[in-house]
Amino acid sequence: MDFGISTFVTDEGIRPDVLGRALEERGFDSLFLAEHSHIPVSRESPYPGGGDLPRVYYRTLDPFLALTAAAAVTTRLVLGTGIALLPQRDLIHTAKEVATLDLLSGGRVAFGVGVGWNREEMRNHGTDPRTRGALIDEQLAALKAIWTQDQAEFHGEHVDFDPIYSWPKPVQSPHPPIYVGGESAAALTRLVTYGDAWLPRANTSADELIRVRGVLAERGRTDIPFTIFGARSSAGELDGYARANVERVTFLLKTAPEDETLRRLDDLAAAAEPYR
Repeated sequence: MDFGISTFVTDEGIRPDVLGRALEERGFDSLFLAEHSHIPVSRESPYPGGGDLPRVYYRTLDPFLALTAAAAVTTRLVLGTGIALLPQRDLIHTAKEVATLDLLSGGRVAFGVGVGWNREEMRNHGTDPRTRGALIDEQLAALKAIWTQDQAEFHGEHVDFDPIYSWPKPVQSPHPPIYVGGESAAALTRLVTYGDAWLPRANTSADELIRVRGVLAERGRTDIPFTIFGARSSAGELDGYARANVERVTFLLKTAPEDETLRRLDDLAAAAEPYR
């Protein structure tokens, strides 16, 4: 298995350039950054993890700018979003941001996407939470058109534009891999239709990972690698991922100052070593 890190980069923790360099030095292959544009003061949507919403959600840096900083000081590190909240993003700007990062990094982007859970955040972006699944499906199809066609157009119920020019095009062919987050039936259908990799959360059991791989094979998708998002470093969990033939595990890294983060990365690298 390959091993990476998933984390929230904030103004109160380690800088993304320092983090990126430290990951590459310790043999980690990837960095997946969370995204929240803002957190509404009205807290109607319950935090999926239970209890109060952690402070890091309020203070995340823009993932594409943070990943660009990491790209500038690394040469091999995969630069991932985990996850970009595509339904509340402008589609054409996102197409350009992803393609620009892929160009500047020499083709190292992993574009992780999901529908999100914070309904108030979505509404502030003009997104109807009830139709976010249908919206993201059209957005993914439209992104592929923008990235692969000189004159791209798309006409759907939620996304509609006449032919446009948009450069740069991504370095990766035909485009940066789309990592679909989520474990629901709708997310798995989205994975089959639009995805290049699956990004399940760490609470997904080894048995479920094996079951899903079988479902994907039945649907003709034997080519989809699995990247676990936000894993712990216990040997029991890592044994399960190995049994399920997971291609990559990303450890959840607590947001902390530089010295504390570097010590934790040393511990995580040691935990990963027997499984590499």
